[in-house]
Amino acid sequence: MTTPFREYLARFVLLTVLILTSAVALATETPVKSPNDDNNYRFIELGNGLRAVLVSSPGSDKAAVSMNVAVGSGDDPVEREGLAHFLEHMLFLGTEKYPDAGEYQQFIKSHGGSHNAFTAFQDTNYFFDIQAQFLEPALDRFAQQFAAPLFTPELVDRERNAVHSEFSAKQKEDGRRFYSVKKAASNPDHAFSHFAVGNLTTLENTEDNPLRPDLVEFWKTHYSSNLMTLAVYGPQSLDELESMVNGRFSAIENRHLRQKQHKASIYNRDALPEKITANALKDVRSLTLSFPIPSQIDNYHTKPASYVANLLGHEGPESLFDVLKRAGLAESLSAGSGMDTGEGATLDISMALTPDGLKRQDEILPLVFDYIAKIRNNGISEQRFHEMQQLATIDFRFREKGDPIHEVMGLSSQLQHYPAKDILRARWIMDSYAPEQYRDILGQLTPDNVMVFVLAPNLVTDNANLTRWYDAEWTREALDPNELTSQAPETLAAQLRLPEANPFIPENLAMVKGSTMDKPMLLDSQKGFDIWFARDTRFHTPKANVFISLRTPAARESARSSVLTQLLVDAVNTNLNAWAYSARLAGLDYSVYPHLRGITIRVGGYDDKLHALINQILLQVANPALTTQRFEIARQNLVDNLQNKAKNRPVEQTSEFIQTALIEGAWSTEAKLEAAQQVTLEELKSFSDTFLAKVDPVMLAHGNLSEASALNLSRQVQAFVLKGSEPTKVKRSQVRQLPDDETRVDLAVSHPDTGYTLYMQGENTSFEERARFRLLAQIISSPFYEDIRTNRQLGYIVYATPFEMLETPALGFVVQSPAASPQEIDQAVQEFSAQFESQLRAMDEADLKREKQAVISGLLEKDRQLGEISGRYWREIDRDATGFDSRSKLAYAVSAVSLDELLATFQKAVLERKHALRVVTGTDTPDEATALTHLTEQPPVPAG
Repeated sequence: MTTPFREYLARFVLLTVLILTSAVALATETPVKSPNDDNNYRFIELGNGLRAVLVSSPGSDKAAVSMNVAVGSGDDPVEREGLAHFLEHMLFLGTEKYPDAGEYQQFIKSHGGSHNAFTAFQDTNYFFDIQAQFLEPALDRFAQQFAAPLFTPELVDRERNAVHSEFSAKQKEDGRRFYSVKKAASNPDHAFSHFAVGNLTTLENTEDNPLRPDLVEFWKTHYSSNLMTLAVYGPQSLDELESMVNGRFSAIENRHLRQKQHKASIYNRDALPEKITANALKDVRSLTLSFPIPSQIDNYHTKPASYVANLLGHEGPESLFDVLKRAGLAESLSAGSGMDTGEGATLDISMALTPDGLKRQDEILPLVFDYIAKIRNNGISEQRFHEMQQLATIDFRFREKGDPIHEVMGLSSQLQHYPAKDILRARWIMDSYAPEQYRDILGQLTPDNVMVFVLAPNLVTDNANLTRWYDAEWTREALDPNELTSQAPETLAAQLRLPEANPFIPENLAMVKGSTMDKPMLLDSQKGFDIWFARDTRFHTPKANVFISLRTPAARESARSSVLTQLLVDAVNTNLNAWAYSARLAGLDYSVYPHLRGITIRVGGYDDKLHALINQILLQVANPALTTQRFEIARQNLVDNLQNKAKNRPVEQTSEFIQTALIEGAWSTEAKLEAAQQVTLEELKSFSDTFLAKVDPVMLAHGNLSEASALNLSRQVQAFVLKGSEPTKVKRSQVRQLPDDETRVDLAVSHPDTGYTLYMQGENTSFEERARFRLLAQIISSPFYEDIRTNRQLGYIVYATPFEMLETPALGFVVQSPAASPQEIDQAVQEFSAQFESQLRAMDEADLKREKQAVISGLLEKDRQLGEISGRYWREIDRDATGFDSRSKLAYAVSAVSLDELLATFQKAVLERKHALRVVTGTDTPDEATALTHLTEQPPVPAG
């Protein structure tokens, strides 16, 4: 867009008057938005080179901001690995204008917001959201972090311990360990090969090697306003938002830096093809083919890599994945772009393997190249391009808003790579058919240009390499390109076909007549089948969501019946996958999932073809095909998943124990594992035959649907699933009440870190009690984090949270520590609790009102997508709250809480630990089984 000469002249005069003030925007450009988007957008560039996109969302109750800095772990000095990540941590801890290390965090939390940041290879992204009326003071604090950070000397050593705790907490996670293998196997001349997180060694802080000077130097030589892109979202006008941004962010220094270029290939191309084999700690099996390709950032108008990946990752009948799955070799498959540095990129094909697939990986690899050859020879089709283009156009046309914090994170990141006019639509642009570009990509997908990664337990035994810091075992071996194309099993290769035209592309995109209903209405409840309906067109998108819950006593009789329900659902989903994959591509999503009372079918998306998908799902639920091969694979997957729970983070295991012990109908991992190891196919077939003998069904149809279409869907349910079923009632689960005195449980967990979860339960399930616990969690969370994590440095994973389960209020304190014992953590929690009482007593009415409003704003946050409303309606139906006003009742109860009531709740729950459960790891006296038996005998928490 060309700026008129008169505007340039006016700006020149203004610059002269203001003596070259840097707060003036130098350019404006309006992003192209979806026709369904009622937000207003403005792109500005400040005098210091910082680029920003402003989003005015009238009526939004939340504001959000994200700053993306084009600096990441790839910029770390070799002698200071993890420095970019450490800098990310330090920027939060005080500025010249706001020197208190916890001030920013406390301000955000106290005004209903959240904040975080992440460091990637080339970018660091900082973000927060907040109640909209507090955007300006929050923005002032946020901008200061980039303009005038303090890097307070006494906090440097403290925060390097926090980074080390973050590193330590994930040392036993396969994802982080496998990532370290990929780094070790990559080209050592590429910065990707370096350690990115940092720890006490790489962030050494001694008299001979002080850390703070290196930190400040890194900030001065890497952080510059011209490398920053900002996104600001709020209900304020564009002019107001621009005024907020100009003065504050113009203060950031422009050091005229350039983003680092990574010209080396991520893999050593002279060594390809290679296979990297790594040991997993959990029972997981994966195979990835990674092909180095040129950067695709500049090809976003034609998306050749996406075109090719769409075909490679297709899951329809006789696709690569469908053939592998039917052969019992693979459980999932995905294809898409990997890392793209602007110089080079990768295209990755990744699959989860079955045990048989792991054994036959040498057959799978040639099959992949056979399928690539089919795409190369017959897959380049203008018809396929137009289909992808049509779906992208429809999705952009009816794009729904995301929550503000994710919107700004995406916008600030995209502004680094795309012109401002395209940042909203870049993901959906497919301007023209580009067969030569498709061929160029396919020309890179060859047997002599691939790095193969295999991850599974106990694969590497002899002569293993160990990754630095994570001690992950791995080996590398050269591959023969000829063997990668000559051993595909003929029986499988003969089955491969390219996808047919998609029959689910929506054709009728009209909105139904009638106004949006305030809440669902009960259309029918004959024969025990409650049918709820709500027409909703407020988002002007021709979409609907349908939920069908088949609640049955058969699902909750025992741990064995829970396992059988999961296996039955697996069969349904497996049988549906190939047929329904095209529906997913066409904007129709679905899931069939088990829960405590049975199974639920959820279908959502464009309503035009929704009924056809529901029909097929119901047919499968009513009569699923059960085969020996699939049963054995599904049963082994379930066994693996249950065994893997013992290798989760300590705090994940402590939290899971609490849920298992206290929720009626939740079975322990050990009980389900025993059942999964014993069940047979014949038992599953028998279970399938009787599963729907007695059913307590309920349905919700919500969105762009008529009453007649909702009733028609209900008739399908009755005809396909409920025919011959006996109506019954399946009671909703409750939460068991803890004994008056604190209960302590020690878990046996194989992990170097200590896990600690203190669960403090409310007296009843009334709105008043729930409100007190929600408000207490809101007030205590930031001080708890500041004291336990920041000041005492007990661990990286530290938080206080409202631990509400099934409307039973509770407060949870969670800590995972690499060094402290359970006793030391609990002592620190007790000391914090005693000190916090005086802080709570010192609150005045204004403080209390502010914290109440923070909770209420979260409860009543404005809906932005149809699915948010559908989910809320469905949760209300599940809990029989068919006034559909639970959140407003809870919000009212929060507004009515007095300080005396809050203090009384704090006294009983936190200080006296009445109805408290403390679950820890890292002791020598585990008593999980005994404690579980005792807790499962307790009565339910009383109703309010």
